[in-house]
Amino acid sequence: MRTGSATARQAIFLDFDGTYADHGVVPAGHVAAVRAARAAGHAVFLCTGRPRSMILPSVLAELDGFVAAAGGYVEIGGKVLADHRFPADLGAQVVALLDEHDVAYLLEAPEAVYGPPGVDRRLAGLLAGHLRSSDSPEREGPRDILAALSMSDDLSSTSFGKVTYFESPVAGADLLGELGSAVGVLPSSIPDMGDSAGELYLPWVHKALGIETVVDHLGIDHRNVIAVGDGLNDVEMLEYAAVAVAIEGSDPRVLAVADQVVPGPHHEGLVTAFAALGLTPSA
Repeated sequence: MRTGSATARQAIFLDFDGTYADHGVVPAGHVAAVRAARAAGHAVFLCTGRPRSMILPSVLAELDGFVAAAGGYVEIGGKVLADHRFPADLGAQVVALLDEHDVAYLLEAPEAVYGPPGVDRRLAGLLAGHLRSSDSPEREGPRDILAALSMSDDLSSTSFGKVTYFESPVAGADLLGELGSAVGVLPSSIPDMGDSAGELYLPWVHKALGIETVVDHLGIDHRNVIAVGDGLNDVEMLEYAAVAVAIEGSDPRVLAVADQVVPGPHHEGLVTAFAALGLTPSA
């Protein structure tokens, strides 16, 4: 485990849900830790499974850039460095299968998230209690998601980079069985959603790919990369990083690749992590 002073400029990549944010809300201590790390000369980036359209400007304003869509979209200083999307024919097949099984789903793109008519009502009921609104932490519900939502009864030609699905009557692997290895499946990153929810993605797209795009663009030494995460879609980025930090209670596969484990965002674990790694002054 690495501790002590981070003398060189570090590039820190933070997962959002369950790492930087607690049920969609960023704790004040985390904001302060990021500000202190940046003031010390380090660069801090979001590295989230969320699409750009579901990240509030107030969150992005505190960061040096971000990797969204689990590595599929990268933006630094207003410049788009990557925007990977499903091929049109594969995307149409995925949409047809989701519609066939009456799954509640969102097709995620940087400009918006797209869903079938009525998915807003389904998600409002499904996600109440699992998420709080970033603009009003005392209110429960998926307001950050629904604010970016555009609904249509024909999504067959929609361009998207990733899919989040809910209320599926069959497991994700069975749902997309006929597509073989063309599409990957992960459990939902939203806490406590169970087997009926998950994410569909292009298997060659992952967070480490997005991080590599950032460090190559900025000329950052790989030895100065720190990553923090809690979900299965964080494994590749934790393996890529020189220093990997996991959140307590993460999946064993996440903990297995971590150099350090810290408390979750409800305990402002990043404050602990940043201090231990010498990114901010110790208390």
